[in-house]
Amino acid sequence: MRLKDYLIFKKIKNKTFANLLKISPVSLSRYLNGDRFPEKEILIKIYNLTEGLVTPNDFCLRDEKNYEINENEEGELNKFHKNILSGSRKYLGKAITLIESSREKDQIISEKLLELFKGNDKSIRIGITGVPGVGKSTFIESFGMKLIKKGFKVAVLAVDPSSRFSGGSILGDKTRMEKLSVNKNAFIRPSPSSGHLGGVAKRTSESILCLEEAGFNIIFIETMGVGQAETEVYDMVDIFLVLLLPAGGDELQGIKKGIIEMADLIIVNKADGTLKKSAEITHREYKNATHMINKSRINEDIGVVVCSSLNEIGFENVWKYIVKFIDIRKKNNDFINVRNSQKINRMWGLVDLKVKGFVKNLSSRQFVEELISSVKTNNLTMYSAVRMISNYITKK
Repeated sequence: MRLKDYLIFKKIKNKTFANLLKISPVSLSRYLNGDRFPEKEILIKIYNLTEGLVTPNDFCLRDEKNYEINENEEGELNKFHKNILSGSRKYLGKAITLIESSREKDQIISEKLLELFKGNDKSIRIGITGVPGVGKSTFIESFGMKLIKKGFKVAVLAVDPSSRFSGGSILGDKTRMEKLSVNKNAFIRPSPSSGHLGGVAKRTSESILCLEEAGFNIIFIETMGVGQAETEVYDMVDIFLVLLLPAGGDELQGIKKGIIEMADLIIVNKADGTLKKSAEITHREYKNATHMINKSRINEDIGVVVCSSLNEIGFENVWKYIVKFIDIRKKNNDFINVRNSQKINRMWGLVDLKVKGFVKNLSSRQFVEELISSVKTNNLTMYSAVRMISNYITKK
């Protein structure tokens, strides 16, 4: 671990640590910035004071490419944060754009911004999925408008399919949620998945934190309904809704049984017109079948309700179930425990992204290119190449 990171981790001031080492703060600053290599005596003191977390090898690491934030930019970040707290849609949009950026400078600035956030355990994060054509966007808009009338601020992160080449959104949910998109108490953000496996944007979790900091207390995360997106969303929300069409059987729904088993609430949508009777039959079938599925996260049969997004019927039953579900989870401490687990899972997810980024940059190194060439010509096995690359990374 770098000494700079250790001091931040332990919340030790530079002056305090300099006194422990019996050196001047200026000398410590030179060690931290890599302008000077510590003498042997100082290295031993640092090793002992940090309980072995900072070793002599850590002073060999260089961060020439890392962007450092200056005092002026820190002031701008604080201003940025205040604008988000005040509910500025302009700054909220800018923050999410910054978070989604792949530029190293933007990533460092966005991480500093996220560190200013206090967190919000009063919000409700709602995951929602269903096959294309089930009416997810119509449901979210109609249900969202109902919640706004109840006094809530509603945000929607609609993860869009995107071009693997340009990375841009193909659909754009704002065009499908016209009423919600112009409401002052709503915020819709189509996030391109950029070809990410499962269809969930890599930075969706951080976007959720931004929305919560801006005062949005109901946050929908809508998936494309394909791939393993549902599993990813399930691991970042408080309650998971699955929308079904008025038709019989999982096969006709075109939905995997595993997704049904993940549901905290099953909603049979489009219970109107000629489909009303079919919706009632589907509701009854799933209601009877839920006792054969694993119990939900509140140790009850999975909830099943009928609704019509078109006629705005059944929304009150949906909301009552959500409130009941969250209340039970909070009373037995599962709510906060799961959020903490999600936070740790996200931490490892970000580590994985960093490692992948490092490996991607590593692939352009000359010696790696030579290894690849040797593997292609069968002059070296892939296993030997992996071992050599691993040794390079660990020694670095």
